[in-house]
Amino acid sequence: MRLKLISCEIFFREMCAAVARSPHFVDIEFLPKGLHDIGSEKMLERVQTVVDRVQNYDTILLGYGLCNNGLAGLSARAIPVVLPRAHDCITLFMGSKEKYLEYFNSHPGVYFKTTGWIERAENNGELRQLSIQNKLGIDMSYEKLVEKYGEDNARFLFEELGFSKNYGQFTFIEMGVEPDNRFEEHTRKLAEERNWKFEKLQGDLSMIQRLVDGKWDDKEFLVIPPGWRVSARYDEGIVTAEEIPREQP
Repeated sequence: MRLKLISCEIFFREMCAAVARSPHFVDIEFLPKGLHDIGSEKMLERVQTVVDRVQNYDTILLGYGLCNNGLAGLSARAIPVVLPRAHDCITLFMGSKEKYLEYFNSHPGVYFKTTGWIERAENNGELRQLSIQNKLGIDMSYEKLVEKYGEDNARFLFEELGFSKNYGQFTFIEMGVEPDNRFEEHTRKLAEERNWKFEKLQGDLSMIQRLVDGKWDDKEFLVIPPGWRVSARYDEGIVTAEEIPREQP
């Protein structure tokens, strides 16, 4: 099969590793991290534009979860689209939505880190300007707050902005694509600076591999036929396909 993979860039290393082992012809297009921060309507518009210009492939693959409903309403035009049944990217890093849910429920207040989240962390261009966080004035990292306001003020602002109230642990997901331990150590250092817990978790590339290998079991992936679109579900299926109503003459 000739497959077109459209993916968030936080999966760059993982997707490239999986595509190298795929039996199919797969072309990849990465979109910038942070689309989910600009709001669901604008994210949908950006991804739909990329999907609509794809031609001469058998299927379009999406390296995304539902991402705060950012893909709800996405339409398949002339080519089928395959979307993982995942609320967000962590399901893909862990290999299944069941593993993600089990870990999340047993580790309240956890914030995940991966190589992609770390090395592609900064959105300094248009996406940052459009982000909801920027508009609310809460998109500054702890390090940036320290640089601008000093450590004592930064700690106060960081806590008042609510980040530290909701989280208390960094978990680094090791995917087996890391060149060395720099990303793990970066996460460990962040945890020490915030007096948070730290844990390293072994990730699982298998769901990503099945995506690019064409093994689209209905329990894991939604196949959207031409003329249909993505609709959010509020159960374990996460997403479903609905037929696009035809315009009346």
